[in-house]
Amino acid sequence: MPGPFEAFALLLGKTWKGTFASSTLEKPMVDVMRWELVLNGQAVRSLHSINDGQYGGETIYMHDPKTGGFIYFYFTTAGYYTQGTLSVQDGKLVSRETVHGDEDGVTEVESVGEILPDGRLHTHARYFRQGKWEDGHEVFYAEDPGAQVKFKPA
Repeated sequence: MPGPFEAFALLLGKTWKGTFASSTLEKPMVDVMRWELVLNGQAVRSLHSINDGQYGGETIYMHDPKTGGFIYFYFTTAGYYTQGTLSVQDGKLVSRETVHGDEDGVTEVESVGEILPDGRLHTHARYFRQGKWEDGHEVFYAEDPGAQVKFKPA
């Protein structure tokens, strides 16, 4: 896939399923996400849901010709949204976003995603809350064509 969305080529048209590193048997946290090229090839959309719709969101990425990277908006079922930038650095997708309206006090998120040599997708994030950075989530995903992103009815 030539063009600005080549960085997403290994993700597009696929559904991924992963368990959060912090997940436990008592409190499992399983994420399913789907990546698609949308808007006549002008954007990438990622949908995801945790625990069959307990939480989820939708992200739209657009190419930014000025920087060569991407801008995006992420809208959540929790009612908050983020606005960020994404760049490709050493084959990794590196993002930084500003959070608007999070009740837990997170105001910024930094995250890195990469396809590992074994084909899995690894993501990890850090959160800025109350004036300091803290470790966020970490997930290892495997492609799972049978998994479905689910949202609970409104």
